[in-house]
Amino acid sequence: MNYFKFNKNKEMNYPNPKPLENIEEWEDDLLKRYPDPNEVKDKSKFRNYIDSDRDLTVKEFYKLNHEFQTYEFVVQKEAEFLSFNRGEMTIWDALDYLNTLVDDSDPDIELDQLQHLLQTSEAIRKDGHPDWFILTGLIHDLGKVLCLFGEPQWAVVGDTFPVGCSFSEDIVYSDFFSSNPDSRDERYSSKFGIYSENCGLDQVKMSWGHDEYLYQILKDYLPKPALYMIRYHSFYAQHRENSYDFLMNDEDRENFKWVKLFNPYDLYSKSPNPPNVKALKPFYEDLISKYLPEKLSF
Repeated sequence: MNYFKFNKNKEMNYPNPKPLENIEEWEDDLLKRYPDPNEVKDKSKFRNYIDSDRDLTVKEFYKLNHEFQTYEFVVQKEAEFLSFNRGEMTIWDALDYLNTLVDDSDPDIELDQLQHLLQTSEAIRKDGHPDWFILTGLIHDLGKVLCLFGEPQWAVVGDTFPVGCSFSEDIVYSDFFSSNPDSRDERYSSKFGIYSENCGLDQVKMSWGHDEYLYQILKDYLPKPALYMIRYHSFYAQHRENSYDFLMNDEDRENFKWVKLFNPYDLYSKSPNPPNVKALKPFYEDLISKYLPEKLSF
């Protein structure tokens, strides 16, 4: 079913809109940088970027991401997408729609997007977390529907970071920011840029992608910790490297405890065993109806 109207040829306007074989290669790369501590002892070997075919595509992906994710680009995308005029769907229809995003990235675990999300939410549920935390696990990647609107991969997934101030060296492939015009713009190239110390992340524009898009859709419905998990789960330069604490206020620091708690479920819950979608669906439909309206605008 085609829920939305969008220009399938739009992505042709972007330089190399699909450097990855598919968008999940970004998450595979995350596992190399941040391997599961319960399974891998020698973390250093996962940080050695060798020139395999996949490593080269990931490198090209970040080259484009770091060059084109400027402050002006983010403002442009906010104006383009935050009017939410592409259509309405239920959450479950949105999950089905996301499954039309072809994912061949995991040759060892041939599961679709919905099954991966259910694995995340079921791992959270198994550990006895609040129901809104479970719901967040199910829906946290729904913003990836941006790919189905013709957006280039590098404007949908990837590590997120603040724009409008200098780029941290702790961001993966930070050398590529030398091609970003903001790095040469005196308004944006200093440590604080257009921001003030400890202004709070709500005052900071983040690079554009699925995290910010979904946050903006859901910000009136979910508890604040859930919204932090959705908005900042790809902000690895902070929740793993603590590189932007100078922009954070006390509320950010308190809620980033939840972002850090969520991250292992996001990264390490995949398994080759598919969840029983039919059996689980009634539980999640009830959970969705508790927090969200019947339909959401995208």
